[in-house]
Amino acid sequence: MEWRCVGLGWPGGKPVLRWAGGRESVLVYGTDIGFRAVGERRCVGARENPCPLRSVVPGRATQARCPECARLDRAFSVAADGVPDDPRTYRVYLAWFGPGLVKVGITAEQRGGARLLEQGAVAFCWLGRGPLMAARRTEELLRAALGVPDRVPYARKREVRGALPGSAERARELAELYERAAGLDGWAEALERVAFEAVDHAEAFGIASGGGASGGIESGGIESGGGASDAVVRELVDGGVVAGRLVAAAGPDLHLALADGSVLVVDARMLVGWELVAAGAGEGVTVPVRAVVAGGEGGGGRGGRDGVEQDGLF
Repeated sequence: MEWRCVGLGWPGGKPVLRWAGGRESVLVYGTDIGFRAVGERRCVGARENPCPLRSVVPGRATQARCPECARLDRAFSVAADGVPDDPRTYRVYLAWFGPGLVKVGITAEQRGGARLLEQGAVAFCWLGRGPLMAARRTEELLRAALGVPDRVPYARKREVRGALPGSAERARELAELYERAAGLDGWAEALERVAFEAVDHAEAFGIASGGGASGGIESGGIESGGGASDAVVRELVDGGVVAGRLVAAAGPDLHLALADGSVLVVDARMLVGWELVAAGAGEGVTVPVRAVVAGGEGGGGRGGRDGVEQDGLF
């Protein structure tokens, strides 16, 4: 039975790896996980439709889609304004990733806070709710007036995640931005204001609740620096192994503690499209990685394939 990864989700506020065919693997902090990539990375298709060609896609791409499937997926994307007549109710939010690093965005109300978990927002608050285009117009107003972006690179999120202030400081910064946003003229009339409430994801992510650790490795927290990391997986390769102890997760990022005491981030988007088989916790890391250095992610290198039948992963 093939285990081909289709992504990482956050149902119920818990990190879950999803597989082709509908299977899921719930990830638990403090447990050992290990996998080996097999064969070639294949396109996962678009809009829940499989790629008719099962095209091979590059290992370093953050989206496991061939150009044709990527175009189809984009054509029906709310982010690309592909469905301006979407009848659903949308919410405008402020997402906090670290000191001074906040973005504004929108998400379908029926999804609740799932989008914020998927983005790796350490904290967030709602601003308003209403029709799609009203939410979109207000998002653009707030982006320009508050001087905040509508996108934040994942490398930047990882960088600030290693030195977070306490939850009170996170809520304070959000509250200040909320008050500035609420005082602006020009909000779309169809958008209903939402009262301020800071939602914090530090516990869900397994990262520090304050400036230090949320617990040692044994209790599921990264032992020094909360969400700090030393390196990031650059890509998977046929036969390449990644194994360690899961100590935290945020958005698509899985934080693995390695035997040498370092913390490796596995961006689960890099797993999508690969067939994975189980590997022992002691097999280490034999895929290309890049170091995380102050001011961004630097270069890196690479740290051998046994096909086995399995009925579960991890």
